[in-house]
Formats: sequence, C-alpha cells, structure tokens
Amino acid sequence: MTVVKTAKPLIALAAASLVLAACATAPTVYRAAAPGAVGEIGYSEYRLEAGRYRVTFQGGPGAPENQIADYALLRAAELALRDGYDWFRVADRETTVSGESSGPRFSVGGGSSTYGHRSSVGLGVGTSFNLGPGPAFSRSLEVVFGKGPTPRDRDAYDARDVVKQIGYGRQRI
Repeated sequence: MTVVKTAKPLIALAAASLVLAACATAPTVYRAAAPGAVGEIGYSEYRLEAGRYRVTFQGGPGAPENQIADYALLRAAELALRDGYDWFRVADRETTVSGESSGPRFSVGGGSSTYGHRSSVGLGVGTSFNLGPGPAFSRSLEVVFGKGPTPRDRDAYDARDVVKQIGYGRQRI
C-alpha cells in the first residue's frame, strides 16, 4: 500500500514535467539558418540568376505564419538592397507546414476474460490532446529584383520600405 502512496506523487510530477517540456519552445528569431542543415530555423537563399533569388524562412514550432511570411519578405528586401536594387517582385510563393496535429482524440476500449470458473469484463475510456507548441511554417519566395520606381503591382515591394516596416524591432541573433 505504501508503494501506491509513493508512486502517485511521482507519476503526477513526471506528467507535469512532460507537459511543461512540451510547451517550452525557443522563440523564432530573424537569423541565417545553419548552412546545409535541414529544418534549421532561419533564412536561406539561393541565387537562381542575376537579379533573381529563391528565399526561404523556416520558422520554429508555434511561430505565427504571418511572422514567417514577413521574415521571408525582409530577407528578400535585404538581398535586393545588398545587390544594388530598389524593389522586388514576388514571382512565386509557397508555404509548407510540418508538425500539424490532428487535434484532440477520444477512444473507448473493452475486453473480457475467462479463467477457470471466473470471468471478468473491463471497459476503458481515454482522451488525448496535443500539448506541443504547434505547427512549424516555412515560406519560400521566388523574387525578381528591379531598379527605379516600384511597379504598381500587389506583388511588388519597395525594398527600403520593407526593411523599415518589418525590420524595425525584430528579434535578431
């Protein structure tokens, strides 16, 4: 009987520790991803040709999709300015999601057994919830750079304005 009394607090402590560990995530900050690392948080780019890049920002679990989209735009703007361009147009965009949960689950199970002249019936009910930090978003943009006035196009961005609006106050490592 004392084993049961001692085990209950230990089981509760272990369960609480697992819940806290599942909820703890590092913040998604604006930084370069480690070269060659798959799924590494941060930005990466690939030069397709002069004035054309594929820019990707990989967010961490639980980071808002809008933040990831903004960080991809910010990196495109920085590249445009670095290479001497004034604006960029998004020619193609793709968002991918990993670590998505299917939500809460509920299950019912039963069983019976016979041993000699004795028989028993059991019924179990269970539920589970995803206590993890949430899905991880990745945004890839194919961008084309240009010089002069920014075209009047909803997919065209003034690089200086993007850096000023999105870049101000961001977390950076």
